[in-house]
Amino acid sequence: MIREMRRSAQQLSLDECIAILKSGTSGVLALMGDEPYPYALPLSYVYDEGRIFFHSAKTGHKIDALRKKNEVSFCVIDQDEVIPETYTTHFRSAIAFGRIRFLQDRTERTLALQKLIMKYAPDDTEENRNREIEKSWDSVCVLEMIVEHLTGKQAIELVRKK
Repeated sequence: MIREMRRSAQQLSLDECIAILKSGTSGVLALMGDEPYPYALPLSYVYDEGRIFFHSAKTGHKIDALRKKNEVSFCVIDQDEVIPETYTTHFRSAIAFGRIRFLQDRTERTLALQKLIMKYAPDDTEENRNREIEKSWDSVCVLEMIVEHLTGKQAIELVRKK
């Protein structure tokens, strides 16, 4: 169940949330880790039409946790300006909720990896991108988060500035 935001005046529009996901370069993936602790980790990603793609090693804590329970959340901070004089921060962030899927199909995996490379190395050549994908093919796991709910929030001070 997704809760409604308590301070709804601070809620960002869906378009603002998507803009944060598109412009961000890293976020924090939260999932159920080894009990009783949750597990959250920073990851590079790319957002594309309601999906978030990640790459990963094929083994490890994250992969073990996702195989047990694929429901996750992913948070991206767009702004975090500390204002010492007023003991606050002027923040903007978005949180996506959804499920992770392990991509197995060669075409899906390749397209996701190309999207990731294009985000972080947009000026690289297609030849270099394809060479990198082939080089890492056997060792990389490609994950797709299907976004089921997206919300965002900003500091009340930013709301008042509008």
